[in-house]
Amino acid sequence: MDFQPTEEQRDLRAGVRDLLAGRYGREALRAAVDGGGGLDRKLWRELGEAGFFALRLPEGERGLGVGLGLPEAVLVFEEAGRALLPGPLVATHLAAGTVPGAAEGTAVVTAFDLDGPLVAHLAEADAILGAAGAADAAGPAGAAELPAGEPAPSVDPLTPLYRMAAAAAPGHPEAYRDEGALLTAALQLGSALRTVELAVRHAKEREQFGQPIGAFQAVKHLCAQMLVRAEVARTAVYAAGVTGDPGEIAGAKLLADEAAVRNARDCLQVYGGMGFTWEADVHLHLKRAWVRARQWLRAAEAEERLAEELLAAGAPADPE
Repeated sequence: MDFQPTEEQRDLRAGVRDLLAGRYGREALRAAVDGGGGLDRKLWRELGEAGFFALRLPEGERGLGVGLGLPEAVLVFEEAGRALLPGPLVATHLAAGTVPGAAEGTAVVTAFDLDGPLVAHLAEADAILGAAGAADAAGPAGAAELPAGEPAPSVDPLTPLYRMAAAAAPGHPEAYRDEGALLTAALQLGSALRTVELAVRHAKEREQFGQPIGAFQAVKHLCAQMLVRAEVARTAVYAAGVTGDPGEIAGAKLLADEAAVRNARDCLQVYGGMGFTWEADVHLHLKRAWVRARQWLRAAEAEERLAEELLAAGAPADPE
């Protein structure tokens, strides 16, 4: 089995990177932070028009279906994570085939994919994936009317959170849990790779004692460790995108979460105290990584799944 991206897949990744660099570059990111983190509906529609949400719909469906698969979606979401693109990207992508307007980007779909009765971007959403009562309306992929929620503290300025009454929160939309976890892992991977770039660039530019700080062994080691984490996570995420195996998805989410969080922390060390100021982007990667690590498949759940698979694989065959 070949896990290397094809030329077409590499072109897709490059095209998405160019699109996001032009439409959601650093200036747009900073403007979103300074503006309070509201969702840009115009950008959301542009993503829909570009096929971001309809990527895996059959070709020509709804006039936007691209007909690609999970491996291609992983590459696209990796670029979104690299750019710190905000919004419930995963839920809207998963809802593209069933919730009206999701594929086109005219509807914003969120999900109960966080700890407890929390939901992100509730005030900006048009539907909730897997909400209570949705199965009666349109099967497990449907979306119900939005319940009310109270704003809750969020560490990430671009991920507003809302707390629901326990009775109104159905928990994870299980039908999409594996795909949601994998695409979230791809977002984490993109962030982990981006913080490697930021750390290396800063290490080359920042000077102390008459030379770039990248010349010091301690900084070299930090950057090398960051690269290793990101590449190990990349291998796991790409492999899970090809196989779709639940166990491999759990492993990919664990590795990608670790790479995103620890790389952002190490990048902060390379930057020094300025890394956690509003002028730098590094702290935004760390805060987003913290939130994503609690989405769709948390570490304890992923570890439990892997343990169960390992135990099952090691159990003696039933003679009957």
